[in-house]
Amino acid sequence: MNIVWSFILIPFIAICIIPFLKIKGKAIVVYTAVSAVAILTSYVAFNALSGQNFELILQGSYITGPIRLQIDALSGWFLLMINFAFLTGGFYGLFYMNAYKNQLKNLSLHGILFVLLYTALVSICAIQNSMAFLVAWEIMALSAFLSILFEHEKTATIKAGINYLIQSHVSILFLMIGFIWVASKTGSYDFASIHAYSLANTEGISLMLYLFFFIGFAIKAGFVPFHTWLPYAHPAAPAHISGIMSGVLIKIGILGILRMLLLINLDYTIIGSIILATSLFSGVYGVMLAILQHNLKKLLAYHSIENIGIIGIGIGLGCIGLGTNNVILSSLGFAGALLHTLNHSLYKSLLFFTAGNIYQATHTLDIEKLGGLVKKMPQTTILFLIASLAICGLPPFNGFISEFILYTSLFSSIHNALITYLIEFIFTITGLVLIGGLAMMCFTKAFGVVFLGNERHIFNHEVKEVSGFQLLPLYFIATLIVIIGLFPKLFLNLLIQPVQLFTNLHQLPFVGFGGNFIETLLSVSNASWIAILLVLGILGIRKLVMRKQSVTVLPTWNCGYIAPNAKIQYTASSFISTYSQLLTSFFLITKKGKPVTGIFPAAAHLETHPYDKLEKWLIDYPITNFKSFLGRFLFIQNGKLQFYILYGIVFIVSIISIPIIYNYIIVFIEFIKKL
Repeated sequence: MNIVWSFILIPFIAICIIPFLKIKGKAIVVYTAVSAVAILTSYVAFNALSGQNFELILQGSYITGPIRLQIDALSGWFLLMINFAFLTGGFYGLFYMNAYKNQLKNLSLHGILFVLLYTALVSICAIQNSMAFLVAWEIMALSAFLSILFEHEKTATIKAGINYLIQSHVSILFLMIGFIWVASKTGSYDFASIHAYSLANTEGISLMLYLFFFIGFAIKAGFVPFHTWLPYAHPAAPAHISGIMSGVLIKIGILGILRMLLLINLDYTIIGSIILATSLFSGVYGVMLAILQHNLKKLLAYHSIENIGIIGIGIGLGCIGLGTNNVILSSLGFAGALLHTLNHSLYKSLLFFTAGNIYQATHTLDIEKLGGLVKKMPQTTILFLIASLAICGLPPFNGFISEFILYTSLFSSIHNALITYLIEFIFTITGLVLIGGLAMMCFTKAFGVVFLGNERHIFNHEVKEVSGFQLLPLYFIATLIVIIGLFPKLFLNLLIQPVQLFTNLHQLPFVGFGGNFIETLLSVSNASWIAILLVLGILGIRKLVMRKQSVTVLPTWNCGYIAPNAKIQYTASSFISTYSQLLTSFFLITKKGKPVTGIFPAAAHLETHPYDKLEKWLIDYPITNFKSFLGRFLFIQNGKLQFYILYGIVFIVSIISIPIIYNYIIVFIEFIKKL
């Protein structure tokens, strides 16, 4: 109980005193409050991962009934992710927000919202009462919405925030329907009533109930086709908020999906196939659109959709494994999904933080205007490269570990699978390969165009590396990315308890191809590290040998042009021109300007703007048609006083006459019945 009171009082005191402090004081109080709560909840989370669940029942109210708090192994896993993301993101934000130190009122509100957002996310992990859960969910949605609007003077930021707010409340609507459905039948808001209700009904009703919850949580997670808010909200928010949103905010949707799998009695093969198909489409579609983006943070946002798809693939495989009693598929599917949730939280927050460094140094996120930053920002370059390799699933980094687990679960189960599941597994393997290949293409473009080559745009200010304190949390994240790649067994052992909730297994079956799974995994990682160290050793020897040699810098061969400039380099668009032309029917790409033609071309300008075709179909067309329908009633608001008086008279007459008419109808019906 002391932990609960500390959890309540620490954020409350911080929120109360933040407005009255100077800028440094605000930052210290915000980070101290988050750190104190993180220490308390991390202690409980580690206990839960070792099998010691935290449970407590609060008195609640007449409406909610008793509010049960519980932190089991699943909640503990997500709590640790949230804590690490907020500790690193908060520390990064202390220095990132120095650029806005003249906005005192905005910083006060931003600090309060940061504490509220963290508190709401931690609460969602523990609350087992649907009414209290919805309150915490709403606080999370509103605090994230206002955090996105920090640079509210920008029109695009306002639009992105409103888009997020509307779709967040669509998410809440679906969750409310599910919770009210159960409460109306059981009379209880406790999560245990969801399990009891599903056991007392058919699998068809349970499936319908789960789909309401799945849609609600899938909107928050960013599954396609519920993803359209995400590419706008993430780029609009400050970099540390973007990293936290992508790192843990969308993961709370994954927690909800997994929690409902534990509570609702389902035909796991059906729901597994639904989740698998949705996730496979999300992964492929997200990375396909990411390749086309010119805004660096928007590119990263679409990769969040891709990685949510990979996490969903693991959940879908785990469910199919449960339905078919395939121990390897179920355990490795859920283990891969949970580990990839952590992995994505790490490398995506690192990518957003490095993007924030780039924005502060150059004041732009337009990839076409960047280039040669390795010379000006070497540390940010290395950190971005590590995160890029990790997100592409390349060894020896953490992304490889979780994706290798998913591949292992598929290839271990493909031999004895029925024809239906065999087709699903083949499509899944193909999808994962496609996602990995396209991700490498995308980050080759992003890293190459942003950091390599020469400057494509002359800035009016000095472009330089950010401070060492701002880089410090990024190094912590990069270190953990490497540690997971080096010591995967340590983290897989932490997953035994969360996976046991789904499979009832007391040990993960680490069996791979022709031998021990862990040994196979480590052999690949070690071989990769040997290759990396070999390359670094050769570079070191080269530098040692040439330390006394004079270095001559010459211009790159320019194909005979006598006036070389940076525009001759590959642009982000030209790098992927073959890809965009090959799949032009899948995309909406608008072009402005005239293309470069001729041997000695005159000044030319060409812009391409990709757009999400699903967003046009599912959002733009319905809204346009609805606005057109409402436009037919504009004659009502005609600006003439006589008509407005008439509307008032009609309204008053209606209010008086409708009850009278209703009573006459009732009397007439009774008279007819007597006849």
